[in-house]
Amino acid sequence: MKRKSTLSRSTTETEISLSLNLDGSGIAQINTGVGFFDHMLTLFTKHGKFDLTIDAHGDEADNHHAIEDIGILLGKAFYDALGDKAGINRYAFQFTPMDEALCRTCVDISGRSYLVFDVPLTREFIGDFETEMLEEFFIAFTSNSKMTLHVASLYGKNNHHIVEGIFKSLGRTLKDACSIAAGNTEIPSTKGIIE
Repeated sequence: MKRKSTLSRSTTETEISLSLNLDGSGIAQINTGVGFFDHMLTLFTKHGKFDLTIDAHGDEADNHHAIEDIGILLGKAFYDALGDKAGINRYAFQFTPMDEALCRTCVDISGRSYLVFDVPLTREFIGDFETEMLEEFFIAFTSNSKMTLHVASLYGKNNHHIVEGIFKSLGRTLKDACSIAAGNTEIPSTKGIIE
């Protein structure tokens, strides 16, 4: 079973192509036009052991459109690559430290989109990344992956460390939740289906 997805999205605001391999080795080729976001998605890919290629071009308004649309497409790619979800662990969580910051991510690949986001940040920008876009990215991702995701900064002072901890944590959490135990073909739901 090849758990891969290649998608593209073209609007009047953005042009994005994306390729995802859930069973990769952590290879990232990321070009979003937002340097800090490229760094975060590269960390996410490395720690999730996915292979991820993103090439995105957005309008000049700000980085809202590109970041949100990448969240939409990445969510769709996970949903597509997971197929019928047979054999996956479904649930996973991680506590991830980044220097003085501690972050937690918890996921349920449930077929139900829900986001709990508890990440107080104190800066408007980290590099060229608008910090309010962090939540917008996760809203777009969970809505289109049909996952439940809880993201929390438990404590920390440095906004860069907090956001970096979140992306590292999410990579590891999704790696665990998407993993298939050898020989397992069971749908992890009493319903017998995860839509």
